[in-house]
Amino acid sequence: MAVPKKKISKTRGRKRRTHWKASAPQVGVCPQCNQPKRPHRACPECGYYKGRPVVIAKGA
Repeated sequence: MAVPKKKISKTRGRKRRTHWKASAPQVGVCPQCNQPKRPHRACPECGYYKGRPVVIAKGA
């Protein structure tokens, strides 16, 4: 079984994890109602996706 021979310091472990960052979600604009929406999802405001109504929106 693989066991480390020496203790890995806090600095070394933290250096390895410096790029584990959460990125901000991508946001686009709905072409129907010009409200912000996530890409590849139906608009939560108007319920349209790719120019067609797909869900009943909460505002309707």
